[in-house]
Amino acid sequence: MSEVADQAPPRSRTPLASTVNDALKIVIVGGFGVGKTTMVRAVSEIRPLSTEETMTGAGIGIDDIGGVREKSTTTVAFDFGRISLNEQMVLYLFGAPGQQRFWFLWDRLFAGTLGAVVLVATRRVADSWYAIDRLEHHGMPFIVARNNFDEPEHTLPQLREALSLSDDVPLVDCDARHRASSKSVLIALVNHLYALSTAQETSP
Repeated sequence: MSEVADQAPPRSRTPLASTVNDALKIVIVGGFGVGKTTMVRAVSEIRPLSTEETMTGAGIGIDDIGGVREKSTTTVAFDFGRISLNEQMVLYLFGAPGQQRFWFLWDRLFAGTLGAVVLVATRRVADSWYAIDRLEHHGMPFIVARNNFDEPEHTLPQLREALSLSDDVPLVDCDARHRASSKSVLIALVNHLYALSTAQETSP
């Protein structure tokens, strides 16, 4: 499931340009096993920092692995990646851990964040409710991306209804294993943030 396609050339030693003077931050959140680590790996221009650890018997009865029984590792802090937007601006990506026992880290990851992507797997839709609730609590703009690792179990309108998403929250499809698809999700978020900013500027 973590296999990544359409990746950039080897990127383990891609330095940060000396001309960079501005940084933006985006957080990718969602339930356990929805593909957050995979998405960061797919789009990062550097070798991502990952805090994945092998799942052990200690998590039995604590972590709900329903629908992701093939998963053998889990993020215990966060994933980190980077995208250079131009010579002056860089985008930092943070993938939040999905298990409930690590949710206390989310509020700290949200600090200074421009916006967020809620990654959803249709086989575990209920796992996304907490992410949406926390983002709304913080008043943080976000979009929702359905990760199609498998055949979708719901249409996008059905998913919107299941998540009780308002019409002004973008809902898009993606495959987090593919770089182009993951980039399109980030572009959708940036377009959403721009539209919100423009609306605020033009409101009386």
